[in-house]
Amino acid sequence: MITVAEFMTSDVLALSPQDSLFDAHRLMLDNNIRHVPVVDGEGGLLGLFTHRDLLALSDSALLNETMAERQLREQKIPLGDVMKTRLEVVDEHCSLRLAAVRMQKHKYGCLPVVRGRQLVGIITDSDYVAIAINLLEQAEEAESIADDLIDDDL
Repeated sequence: MITVAEFMTSDVLALSPQDSLFDAHRLMLDNNIRHVPVVDGEGGLLGLFTHRDLLALSDSALLNETMAERQLREQKIPLGDVMKTRLEVVDEHCSLRLAAVRMQKHKYGCLPVVRGRQLVGIITDSDYVAIAINLLEQAEEAESIADDLIDDDL
């Protein structure tokens, strides 16, 4: 069985509930990520904040804000007030297929990976796209080798 631990990102960028919405926004922009786990001082998973959550918090009236006004507003909102706390998580020993089925069924963009309460990684829809690309490349290579063998036999 292939496990989540084999493909998850283990160097997860996370924030604390005291960090601000601005901190999460900046972390996402600077690191090209869409999911920010929120952890306590010992690395225990408390919640999750996503790019989708950020977009939901922006309403059309706020589009007229200046960048400085938006940053000031975001600096005042702690992640603990806006993070999701009811989370679907997987254990690091969960099968990769089961995690994929869970993500697809519930339309999740990621699943935090835990060992007990401790955050040990994250598996995202982008990870699955990378896996699919790798499998397609392997299939194409195998097909090419098979074609070459058939041509050699003729």
